[in-house]
Amino acid sequence: MGEIPHPTHLRKMQGFPDAGTRPGSVDPTLDSNRRMWMRNDHSVVVEEGQALEALEPRARRRSRVETEELDVLVIGGGQAGLSVGYHLAQCGVERFLILDANARVGDAWRQRWDSLRLFSPARFNGLDGMPFPAPPRSMPTKDEFADYLEAYARHFELPVWNGVRVDGVSRSGERYLVTSGTKRFLAREVVVAMADYQKPKTPAFAGELDPSIVQLHSSAYKRPAQLRPGTVLLVGAGNSGAEIAMELRQAGHPVVVAGPSVGSVPGWFQSAFGQVVFAPLLFRGIFHRLLTESTPVGRKVKAKGHRPTPLIRTLPKHLAAAGVERVGRVCGVRDGRPMLEDGRALDVQNVIWSTGFHAGFSWLRVPVFDERGNPRQKRGVSESPGLYFVGLTFLYAMSSSMIHGIGRDAQYVAERIVERLASAPGGSETRSAAA
Repeated sequence: MGEIPHPTHLRKMQGFPDAGTRPGSVDPTLDSNRRMWMRNDHSVVVEEGQALEALEPRARRRSRVETEELDVLVIGGGQAGLSVGYHLAQCGVERFLILDANARVGDAWRQRWDSLRLFSPARFNGLDGMPFPAPPRSMPTKDEFADYLEAYARHFELPVWNGVRVDGVSRSGERYLVTSGTKRFLAREVVVAMADYQKPKTPAFAGELDPSIVQLHSSAYKRPAQLRPGTVLLVGAGNSGAEIAMELRQAGHPVVVAGPSVGSVPGWFQSAFGQVVFAPLLFRGIFHRLLTESTPVGRKVKAKGHRPTPLIRTLPKHLAAAGVERVGRVCGVRDGRPMLEDGRALDVQNVIWSTGFHAGFSWLRVPVFDERGNPRQKRGVSESPGLYFVGLTFLYAMSSSMIHGIGRDAQYVAERIVERLASAPGGSETRSAAA
């Protein structure tokens, strides 16, 4: 399959443990050719609309199997899914798969805008078992993090099937039936390992804008060349909107940012003092330890619901210095132009909707959602036996949807899965390592 290129820090990674010490499901007594065959057999890549002839012969034969029966199926191959896979393997669970809709592990990050850098330092961007290979205070690019995830999956030989987009999950007796087109999976345990912002959200009146105005959701924005010459209206004043606004201003576009202020971290947060002293306090202390369901203040914060993260890197003073104009909310359309709360209609040639996402769980046909559409769960364990969530906003703590906080939730869910598997008929025999 060839070696996948990695950024400088990832290419320098050395000392991968041998198969006998990896926490994957590979038998260390097998020779290297057999180990590679197993890994390829769990890496089916089927892009949407791609001809089956593009599949490897062995993968093509495997794709015709009507139903795969498993102990555990993990839906999502990003940082949440890989973390769950790592902890399942650490616990000795063997019969599990990770399904990823993307062609390659990490593609969800590669598909974001070209200049994106993570908002947290590299020291907080590693998953359990493998630190991020970069200077601790550096801010990795989105492609570096994507390649890190791919290296992580390879390093621990996690059984990821790429190009498999799940379109249905439902109960089938004591198990769950998971479908992806013609593919079917039956699993006793299912983990939905993804964030609750999967489907881009735009206001209903967006369709009333003049057709000459270029419209993009921020998730579809890649670079300034996608836009027409002229003014860009960015609707949404969070971190993504601020970063894109600055890039477009530097590219020569007049830029207007609409929406209320979300606040910002102190300017000294990016200084050496801020990164050495305050960043660990914020990420490890406040987000990970203080603001959890186990503390009164954490429960109070969670009850208020999701709120935008304060600006971290591109601050209001930076936007003002660059000449970005700030206005109030966009509330509708007048004569084909976006209209503000004060009645003004803006003459713009482009609109980027940085207006958030829907959860996108319509394919999950199990009655575990409350009246607001949120999964009813406790630390990732849902009301439906054998169904779990990892990666949701404030699943257990403020850090639950952050890279550095996912591992704790993944470990907790993996341990609950092991308990259920051990209690199943034959569990103590077939999964002795897990017991």
